Amino acid sequence: MPNKVIIIDYGSQVTQLIARRIREAGVYSEIHACTVTADEVRAMHPQAIVLSGGPASVGEEDAPKLDAGLLELGVPVLGICYGMQVLTATLGGELAQSTTREYGPAELEILEQTPLWDTVPATSRVWMSHGDRVIKVPHGFKVTARTQTLDIAAMACEERRIYAVQFHPEVHHTEEGSKMLANFLFRVAGLEPDWTMSSFVERTVAEMKEKVGDKHVICALSGGIDSTVVAVLLNRAIGQNLHCIFVNNGLLRAGEVEEVKSLLGDTIGINLTVVDARSRFLDKLAGVEDPEKKRKIIGHTFIDIFDEEAKKITQVDYLAQGTLYPDVIESVSSKGPSAVIKSHHNVGGLPETMKLQLIEPLRELFKDEVRKVAKELGLPDSIVWRQPFPGPGLAIRVLGEVTEDRLQILRAADSIVQEELKASGWYRKVWQGFAVLLPLKTVGVMGDGRTYEHVIALRVVDSVDAMTADWSRLPHDLVAKISGRIINEVNGVNRVVYDVSSKPPSTIEWE
Repeated sequence: MPNKVIIIDYGSQVTQLIARRIREAGVYSEIHACTVTADEVRAMHPQAIVLSGGPASVGEEDAPKLDAGLLELGVPVLGICYGMQVLTATLGGELAQSTTREYGPAELEILEQTPLWDTVPATSRVWMSHGDRVIKVPHGFKVTARTQTLDIAAMACEERRIYAVQFHPEVHHTEEGSKMLANFLFRVAGLEPDWTMSSFVERTVAEMKEKVGDKHVICALSGGIDSTVVAVLLNRAIGQNLHCIFVNNGLLRAGEVEEVKSLLGDTIGINLTVVDARSRFLDKLAGVEDPEKKRKIIGHTFIDIFDEEAKKITQVDYLAQGTLYPDVIESVSSKGPSAVIKSHHNVGGLPETMKLQLIEPLRELFKDEVRKVAKELGLPDSIVWRQPFPGPGLAIRVLGEVTEDRLQILRAADSIVQEELKASGWYRKVWQGFAVLLPLKTVGVMGDGRTYEHVIALRVVDSVDAMTADWSRLPHDLVAKISGRIINEVNGVNRVVYDVSSKPPSTIEWE
């Protein structure tokens, strides 16, 4: 196993960023709720601990606490923002509640050199977000930095290898933040950067081979990067004992079925079953306009088909899913695990009668790490850089009733959007770009004649995690080219509009 850093989450909105920055430095990290005990953390065998920020005030009655036993595990500790304040309170220092919350940039001035500041300039910009402040450090600590508004912006007890900062080194706005975190990992904790996607692939294949043995695994393929990477990893581990099922629901983009069959079936040699269920899905969607009804019909129909196909395979023991780390840590909060974990998986709500054990090879990874694994596995860029695609497919981009004719119009328009985004280099710059077929027609003039035809909306957004998004400022010439091609090449379309709404208040998808 690689080195491991445990992050104790006190509810900060940027706790995930701490984990990402540590992993970017080449060290594996995990996030756990602040309700975790020292004994539980000891059993995880960490090489270092980070205490995150959080919105609470340490003096509040129900404020999250620190299990003091974490400081007795003999590993370095770094407290960030609330992490610094809860360290101070636990170890006998003093805090004061600020009359106003400090949020934004500040100039950090280093007062005492420590390994945390190695090669960090004497002054640099940092990012603050706090209400309380430390006014007296605990016994054995020294003040190591200040700002214009804070006499104690950082502190350290080098004997115990406990460090704390009032600002957020994990955010981009802290100029030297990555260097500070790297110093904690390598100079203070003495770790080696052994978290690579190459080592992940090697370890995961070995673990899957040992866990599954000669048993059989079933995997639902969507054509997206997550399920594809799961399938390729398991194929390396267990070969023909992996059974992949790809359901063609008739709601896919142009060429997707052929791409999946060619890459996974023919080139890689995965044991693949392609189920042609186009008419079955379209029959069930006939006359349905409500988007939620569409989603439920598609989900239930997929489950029925998958269950039918699974029963044709004898001796299946495991179900493989493309669960990612953000899905896992949705159960982490400053008050402990949530009651419900949101499902992001392609196979949600499968019949309990299947009684399969879950295998989730990607549950340790963030999305960008999955892309790196895909490259490590030699998958083509069309898979590595594939933009997110909704589970219900084009059904929620055909607004109103889903028919084969309307799907053909949208498919043709969307193909042009994909082609032009890729040709211009914008495909990798944006989070998502796609076409939407609107449930209305407009008057137009084509070839000196009056037309009354469909409208296509272009939806292109910038985002990091799809939780929020802003519309992409594509070059006008590119928008004009996409629009011109759609109107000229797609029969039945005479108008193209561009969606300039952000999320919130709008959503990325229209339905």
